[in-house]
Amino acid sequence: MAPTTGGGVTTRLARWLDDRTSISGAVAGLGRKIFPDHWSFLLGEVALYSFVALLLTGTFLTFFFQASMAPVIYEGSYPTLKGVEMSAAMASTLDISFDIRGGLLMRQAHHWAALLFVSSIGLHMLRIFFTGAFRKPRELNWVFGFLLFVLAMAEGFTGYSLPDDLLSGNGLRIADGIAKGIPVVGTWISYLLFGGEFPGEAIVGRFYALHILLIPAILLALIGVHLVMVFLHKHTQFAGPGRTQHNVVGQPILPAYAGKAGGFFFIVFGAIMLLAATVTINPIWNYGPYDPSPVSAGTQPDWYIGFADGVLRLVPPGWELDLFGYTLSLNIFIPVVVLMLFLASVAFYPFLEAFITGDKREHHLADRPRNAPMRTAIGAAGVTFYAVMWAAASSDLISTHFRLAVEGVTLTIQLLLFAGPVIAFVVARRVCFALQKKDREIVLHGYETGRIVRMPGGRYEEVHEQLSEYERWRLLDYHEYAPLVVRPDENGRIRLATRIRGVLSRLFFEERIAPVTRTELENAREH
Repeated sequence: MAPTTGGGVTTRLARWLDDRTSISGAVAGLGRKIFPDHWSFLLGEVALYSFVALLLTGTFLTFFFQASMAPVIYEGSYPTLKGVEMSAAMASTLDISFDIRGGLLMRQAHHWAALLFVSSIGLHMLRIFFTGAFRKPRELNWVFGFLLFVLAMAEGFTGYSLPDDLLSGNGLRIADGIAKGIPVVGTWISYLLFGGEFPGEAIVGRFYALHILLIPAILLALIGVHLVMVFLHKHTQFAGPGRTQHNVVGQPILPAYAGKAGGFFFIVFGAIMLLAATVTINPIWNYGPYDPSPVSAGTQPDWYIGFADGVLRLVPPGWELDLFGYTLSLNIFIPVVVLMLFLASVAFYPFLEAFITGDKREHHLADRPRNAPMRTAIGAAGVTFYAVMWAAASSDLISTHFRLAVEGVTLTIQLLLFAGPVIAFVVARRVCFALQKKDREIVLHGYETGRIVRMPGGRYEEVHEQLSEYERWRLLDYHEYAPLVVRPDENGRIRLATRIRGVLSRLFFEERIAPVTRTELENAREH
């Protein structure tokens, strides 16, 4: 018998597959990819793993949910609603909750995973923003991340609107009002969504197609592009030993990081299932089927949609105009414009900062937020603006829980919408400057020890503990931006864009703390 070659069946199969796909090269290249070891990078992984949990639990739910507005009489096992007329969508959701084995667990896991998905993307974007990780060459990746955040909110809204219960019906009614408040095209947008007058016959079916097909497909594509761009550009990292603009310090994917990532996935998935098993969320059986007559105070959307609801509540009464026989609803149109401008400013901020600073360098090291005081102040103002709108969505609950007049609560939040971002901007900027001054003193003189000694000449001095070379480098490793000098072009003219850029640059960088110079550092050492 002739001897066999090539090892066992598994080895021969792997060799056959590699000959036809060259997968070993891809695996080897991916396995050498280095991941930084800072804890903040786990936020992106939480978003990815919660999305996987969404896909798994959502697949289970699609087997039992009926996306239909057809009226039926509920005959399930929940006694309070037995015999009540409702839509097939509502009845199937109740069946999933009470009659399908494991259905309620999967429903609640799906909802908690959605909340975790949106919140982890938001926190991940905040980490990227405050550390400047969106700068060249990662501006497009920031835009893709922003689109992921917006689509995640849309995915959540279409998801919790499907059961056709009282809470989701109220949310759909608000969405219908917003659509109809848009001039000229608003009525047609509403008709397209609802298939006729609200509530229409097609809204659940159309949202179902968006929720399980179109939006997830776009999310998957964006996540794939996002990961590819992360692989190409590498992660940013904080300054430290061995860390340079082109040298990432961390662990390779294979085998160390892959093992950790796999374990972290099960931790995230386990936390979602623990929440689903112990904390009730969206109990539609308490709300009942949608009926416009029993709309009650205290109904709240999921937290990530709250800012849109809140900004509508803050509009003063009487903001309507009658023009040529048509009514222009400024109480809806202006909040929509404000939200669009707010979201657009978030999406395109990297390009605005690059325009103002004139910075065309590649950046692979993350900033400490204190070393970019203007960016940190803008971020604090934006977060405050979002938080005030979000709080306005609960103005009625704030009023009832704290026994306050709802008019006073609304007026206070209206004032905070304008004053809050300004206060947050000023405070955050001053805190950054104070921390920079503190770092400067530490670099020059070291840490205070509280130990007082008497010098040979009789003078008393406090002993300072000197910094290590790494600590000193960490405090000094940042770039100082100065205001741009406005210069004429080759024709001797100063264009309007150049003037605007110069004004913005002065606003950004005219007040700044200069880093410690080499001369100052040498003089401090001699002292």
